[in-house]
Amino acid sequence: MKLNLPNKLTVLRLLLVPVILVFTILPYSIWANLAAFAVFAIASLTDLLDGKIARKYNLITDFGKFLDPLADKFMVIAAVFGLVCRGFVQQDEWLFWVFMVMLIVTIFRELAVASIRLVASTTGGVVVPANLLGKIKTVTQMACILFGLLEPVVHDLVGRAVPDFYFNGFYFVTYVTAAVAIVFTVISGVVYLKAYWKYLDPQK
Repeated sequence: MKLNLPNKLTVLRLLLVPVILVFTILPYSIWANLAAFAVFAIASLTDLLDGKIARKYNLITDFGKFLDPLADKFMVIAAVFGLVCRGFVQQDEWLFWVFMVMLIVTIFRELAVASIRLVASTTGGVVVPANLLGKIKTVTQMACILFGLLEPVVHDLVGRAVPDFYFNGFYFVTYVTAAVAIVFTVISGVVYLKAYWKYLDPQK
């Protein structure tokens, strides 16, 4: 099967998933975090480009419609899972619990939305499209992961440059962004379920 450029970018993003997982699971070091940040940033960029190119040049395919959201979910879940593992190994309670909550909420939301999409498609012939809240959810999740990889490096470098620098272990930007991502994950999932709940008639 010959793939067009958007589909190649989507496949590339999917292939980067195990690389992201490995780098995020590795114990913290400046280079491990920067490598994970770079790979995740590249993967996020392919997510931005494949859709734009497909729409601009009319290269939208069923293959792309199927694989693109799947690649996004795998990429985010792999990175969040890696950060959960790192928090556990390093006994960093904030890192562990913030990303554990994000992981559980994300998996539950994606399974719920995927299920209702399947039911709406098979019983009502309705294709459930992505909405604005879902896109915001993805952007905030990606931003949270990027901050989660970069913020420790910034604190580390500042600490080395400034001898009296004190850091209490709380990555403010990362955790605030994570809270925003969790909120949008929940809200976007609820909006989907509310809009298409009628297709889940228990009498049928």
